[in-house]
Amino acid sequence: MVWVSNRWLVEIGGVGLLIGDGVGFKSVACGDRWRGFLIGGLWRSVAYGDRWCGFADRFHLLSSKNFNGSREHKASFFMATARNMKSSFITENPSPFIHYLLSLSPLASLVNSPKKSPRNHKLCTPQNLSLFFLSLILSFTFLGFSILSFLLVSQASSSSCHLSSPSSPFSSPSLKSSEYSPINLVSLLSTTSDDEDEPKLSNSVMVPLPAHGVVRNNVSEEEREFWEQPDGLGYKPCLDFSIGYRKASLKISKEKRRFLVVVASGGLNQQRNQIVDAVVIARILGAALVVPVLQVNLIWGDESEFSDIFDVKHFKRTLQADVRVVSSLPSTHLMSRQTIENKIPYDVSPLWIRNRFFRQLNKEGVLVLKGLDSKLSKNLPYDLQKLRCKVAFHALRYAAPIRELGNRLARRMWIEGPFIALHLRLEKDVWVRTGCLTGLGTEHDDIITKVRESQPEYLTGRLNMTYTQRRLAGLCPLNALEMARLLKALGAPGSARVYVAGGEPFGRNKALQPLVAEFPNVVTKEKLAQNGELSQYINKSSALAAIDYIVSLSSDVFVPSHGGNMGRAMQGHRAYVGHRKYIKPNKRSMLPFFDDTSISDAEFRSIMRKLHSKSQGQPEMRANRRDRDVIAYPIPECMCKHKTGIF
Repeated sequence: MVWVSNRWLVEIGGVGLLIGDGVGFKSVACGDRWRGFLIGGLWRSVAYGDRWCGFADRFHLLSSKNFNGSREHKASFFMATARNMKSSFITENPSPFIHYLLSLSPLASLVNSPKKSPRNHKLCTPQNLSLFFLSLILSFTFLGFSILSFLLVSQASSSSCHLSSPSSPFSSPSLKSSEYSPINLVSLLSTTSDDEDEPKLSNSVMVPLPAHGVVRNNVSEEEREFWEQPDGLGYKPCLDFSIGYRKASLKISKEKRRFLVVVASGGLNQQRNQIVDAVVIARILGAALVVPVLQVNLIWGDESEFSDIFDVKHFKRTLQADVRVVSSLPSTHLMSRQTIENKIPYDVSPLWIRNRFFRQLNKEGVLVLKGLDSKLSKNLPYDLQKLRCKVAFHALRYAAPIRELGNRLARRMWIEGPFIALHLRLEKDVWVRTGCLTGLGTEHDDIITKVRESQPEYLTGRLNMTYTQRRLAGLCPLNALEMARLLKALGAPGSARVYVAGGEPFGRNKALQPLVAEFPNVVTKEKLAQNGELSQYINKSSALAAIDYIVSLSSDVFVPSHGGNMGRAMQGHRAYVGHRKYIKPNKRSMLPFFDDTSISDAEFRSIMRKLHSKSQGQPEMRANRRDRDVIAYPIPECMCKHKTGIF
């Protein structure tokens, strides 16, 4: 803004317009230097040092004379902005006293004084000195009030965010226009910009669409109970790192000598786990992290890179206060041959990591790790657990094309009312790895058996158990028939819309037929997509899994048929954004009743509801159990009972 002829002129895109005179001029830019631009020979350029720096962040003061040679216009511009503020205060009628005060400022003399030599004027008279000190005191008083006002706005905006879910802990109260001045509203809006160098955590977390609830009266008590969301008991995210952690960050976030390279393998959610631990290990070692390398998936043949799946820029910005993330190794660290460390034992501690790798990293400057899945201990110091949550729920945002398509499909499901998301693990490789039978008959079971016998390395653990023993131990995924019976027993209405996440089931339509028979409104991402929206992701299993993740997160109820990485990730993420309903099948306890034909349907329903009454997504403490990851159980390290949370 510039005050010209009794009015404020507003900058738009860096260009001001003199109203009524038709004279255009460029505004001064405060970057590396002060810059003035010559227009028609009427604007004199100025350059004073590298930058004017004041007690706020920036002070701009300029004036000009004789813009058009016929009329004299005096323009004064004074602005104090804090870092990252995108807008400035606009007023219709500034106080004449303030205008007079600015004219007395010693800064104004730099540009208001005539071209004559100052030797002809007595500037250091007692009267001028008194005016100078008076203006200085009043300027600091005005500045103090401005800073205080900005701090109050910052505190108010820190607890607000622009997220869609009213039931989410991140939701902000509605803003009453009468309670905020124009500068406050501008400040609130500017601090949530996506272009900020330091994005607020509240803006980086992926949140679901709001839960629908049950508004109809003509529903049974069982159905109402099925759609009801769990009580979050006031738990909200709280990633308040310790003072020691933040002090150490000053050095670690600027590391340029030691670099960690990590190769992540497996499916999407397995890779996510390894990326989370890669950031934590980089922090432990005080090393910069090279954007992780995604290994080609041998089962699905997916050659996607990190940038194909995740938003690299967002990943770097979100973690910039914790770990320095670079896109590639600098040329000074490129080596013709590099040792790859891939024999890391399970459940290693930060002390083990430092003792094993720190000296090597200091000597060579580069450390390459592979096969990190489940290697780092699940019990870490609080700050490192919080860092895990920050990476998983904030930094690992999907790339824009995936995010936009996933959100589009989620809205198509959501707009029709409440829906269930099932993660059915019915893919061929799952049956091979688990050593379980498909339930589709001997023809399909024989195919799986032959593959398993020819590739025994795919079978994961418990080699001495029979299929029946595996199933009753809860080691087999629920098939479509078992899932349908469970949903019906828990009160899901037959008209419910069901989204099936996961890869193509072995047996295709036959595999899903028992579920479709009970719930006709079964859809997949392939059915939801329109006009070839998924064509770019053919044979891109990671991208398709990311789309499933986005849609599933917005479901009113999520049920996994098997444990696995997506089930654990969804469990923790749904808890983190407000404890959305997550039904974890108690397979060990319930499967014996599936085979018992002597109990009635009513008794079966009663047993199922009782078995799962405490497995609905309620807050559950991690309690330092070795098998509980903070990503699945974010309480108490990453969630607490703050009134407003950290956001």
